[in-house]
Amino acid sequence: MSSVITVSQLNRYLASKLRSDLKLKGIAVKGEISNFNIHYKSGHAYFTVKDSSSALKAVMFSSSVSRLKFVPEDGMSVLVMGNIEVYERDGVYQIIATEIAPLGVGVMHVQLEQTKKKLEKMGVFDLATKKKIPLVPKKIAVVTSLTAAALQDIIHIAERRYPVCNIEVYPAQVQGTAAAQTICKALSAADKSGADTIILARGGGSSEDLMVFNDEAVALAVYACNTPVISAVGHETDTTLADYAADMRAPTPSAAAEIATPDKADILNAVRLLRQKLDKAMELKLDKAVSQIESCDKLLKLYSPEKRLEQSEKAVCDLEKRLSQIMERRLEKLSVKLDGYVSSLNMLSPFNILGRGYAIVQKDESVVDSVSMLNVGDEVDIKLSDGSVSAKITFVK
Repeated sequence: MSSVITVSQLNRYLASKLRSDLKLKGIAVKGEISNFNIHYKSGHAYFTVKDSSSALKAVMFSSSVSRLKFVPEDGMSVLVMGNIEVYERDGVYQIIATEIAPLGVGVMHVQLEQTKKKLEKMGVFDLATKKKIPLVPKKIAVVTSLTAAALQDIIHIAERRYPVCNIEVYPAQVQGTAAAQTICKALSAADKSGADTIILARGGGSSEDLMVFNDEAVALAVYACNTPVISAVGHETDTTLADYAADMRAPTPSAAAEIATPDKADILNAVRLLRQKLDKAMELKLDKAVSQIESCDKLLKLYSPEKRLEQSEKAVCDLEKRLSQIMERRLEKLSVKLDGYVSSLNMLSPFNILGRGYAIVQKDESVVDSVSMLNVGDEVDIKLSDGSVSAKITFVK
């Protein structure tokens, strides 16, 4: 009968056996990551490496985690390097990972994709935040190497297209370990210079040469600029995180210079067109002003005191004619009426009776209509139809 041992003794024995097996030290295990998790306190990483039929527990201590150049994700195919050991408390064997390398895709590519996703979540590439490139800049700041051929291309094209524009260069290293820091510093200085546009430029090169423009700090520095930034890094087929963060991407530094500056020939043509439009507008304005003046002149003549006097004189003449006509009709009516009165008076006049042989006797200019008014010796006047006579009363009967 074999000896009896405790679970702890068995696990300890197996652990020592695995530790002493040289084949299980520095081993590389290929598989897919699952349940990757970094403990928030210790910083250790815990995950599982699996294939289609088996799984292996894995632990990576914080010291090794800090050396990773990318963040492992679930489903990623990787190569895990480390030592196989037994976790005595649980009686399970696991790999103590010292390194993790992605399979099929390089570490730099994985790191780049993860940085890109991070910046996307931060809104660095959001099209809504992109600033418009000024059409007519007074000053352009160029961030690049002083020895770069791209700088000469930009200066040459800008001077040819728009010679009145001021070009200021803010030197920076465009490759190497210190390049990211110098680019960030140059971008900050260019942003504070009062330039209308910033061109971040570098000529063509290998993917490794352009990696500095995929640096997270460089992309954030481009995004932080208040001045519109044109990114012109590498050739037309090259695209970096700085391109995504910039307000506009140019395929080449020469193209960036063309985007940043207007063509003087186009400006002159635009000025000619504007001059023609201005002349036409002024002509229309003058015609309209003349028309308004003529209208005002008509209104002034229509409502002038002279016109009003003429109208008043005409009104007076019309009233005078009307008054004259009214007076004439009135006089005619009165004349007819007077003629009627005359006829009536003639008919009632005592002189008409005198013509028929009658006479009017007056005493002291009073008509005598009774003999009682007369005394013998009174003198009276007797009016006949054709004259008058005086008589003396000799008797009264």
